[in-house]
Amino acid sequence: MSNFVALNISLRKDRMIERNIILDEVDLATFYGVGNNNLQLLKALFSKLRIVARGNVMKVMGEEDELQRFEEAVRKMQKFCSEFNSIKEENIIDIVNGQKPSGQTDGNVIVYGVTGRPIVPRSLNQQKLVNDYATSDMLFAIGPAGSGKTYTAIALAVKALKNREVKRIVLCRPAVEAGEKLGFLPGDMRDKIDPFLQPLYDALQDMIPPGKLKDYMDLNVIQIAPLAFMRGRTLNDAVVILDEAQNTTPQQIKMFLTRMGWNTKMIVTGDLTQIDLPPTQTSGLVQALEVLKSVEGISVIRMTKKDIVRHKLVTRIVEAYDSYDQKRKLAVNGSRQTKRNQDRENKEYE
Repeated sequence: MSNFVALNISLRKDRMIERNIILDEVDLATFYGVGNNNLQLLKALFSKLRIVARGNVMKVMGEEDELQRFEEAVRKMQKFCSEFNSIKEENIIDIVNGQKPSGQTDGNVIVYGVTGRPIVPRSLNQQKLVNDYATSDMLFAIGPAGSGKTYTAIALAVKALKNREVKRIVLCRPAVEAGEKLGFLPGDMRDKIDPFLQPLYDALQDMIPPGKLKDYMDLNVIQIAPLAFMRGRTLNDAVVILDEAQNTTPQQIKMFLTRMGWNTKMIVTGDLTQIDLPPTQTSGLVQALEVLKSVEGISVIRMTKKDIVRHKLVTRIVEAYDSYDQKRKLAVNGSRQTKRNQDRENKEYE
């Protein structure tokens, strides 16, 4: 009898195998949960396995059938967590039980934010930007502050990266001063340039968990740089976004547009009412829209005040400035007309 027991134990030991599972698609803090709650739940649901997690490696030991079931569950959890940027206990239980996890979405969501909040087009022109992205390789999104042109463009880029449609995201801006001079900022050149790029960081931080965003940036999967750094590059397998394009010169925007490589999408955003270039300098965006208006394969989305999705005061502020500018133009034109009339009268008197 004792020999039979020993043999049985030996066979059980022979069936035990060990496997390392690499978590490479998710933010670890989100996957493991607050206080490792998700990891503890997994251990409870797979109590026959010995599970040890070290960073992005899960070392699992147990019988092959149970280990295979665990690996399939972890793979589905990774996919869910990467898509929704969150995973709850009920989602894990559904996945382990072979059920469709709750919280699945409709087709209108671009991506999910770091809190699991769905990021969707919030106006007709934002939806047009999403639709045109699917059919055009180069897009111009033009509109006033708060119309969501840059945010929607970055959401599309993050979605493409998550779906492995591209290998990287490249975001850039012209480092044009709006009132202050670069020299007034403390620090080295990187410190002086970063404030110009901060709005791009803000959007990314809404959509990608901090740990994963840092990994992407360390590996140059996501690159944020001033426009001048684009010279000489060919950008393949990427979504490339040029923000604040109204502040480019004609030479700069031509240089940027000709960086386009294979399997690349380019999105150019700008606000023609906020040009910070010297009055004598032509905006590259204005010129590009005129030069490229008949080029096939380029989509232009013109957003309006109706697309503004920030605080309701932003819409009122934009309207107030538009009204002020109109009155100012009328006053200037009236003054010029009066001067012309006076000059005509003086000539007639002479």
